[in-house]
Amino acid sequence: MSYLVVVNDAEQYSIWPADREPPMGWNPAGVAGSRQECLDHIERTWTDMRPRREP
Repeated sequence: MSYLVVVNDAEQYSIWPADREPPMGWNPAGVAGSRQECLDHIERTWTDMRPRREP
């Protein structure tokens, strides 16, 4: 199964099955692959787990 890395407006990351539309509020981050490849990308990219604060 192939997955997408998705990101929301608070810059939180997750994975989603590539053959399904991401849920409302989540957008593709431009990375797709196996579950482990996507999780590895998130681990390298999402270094601050806190949601982005609105100004």
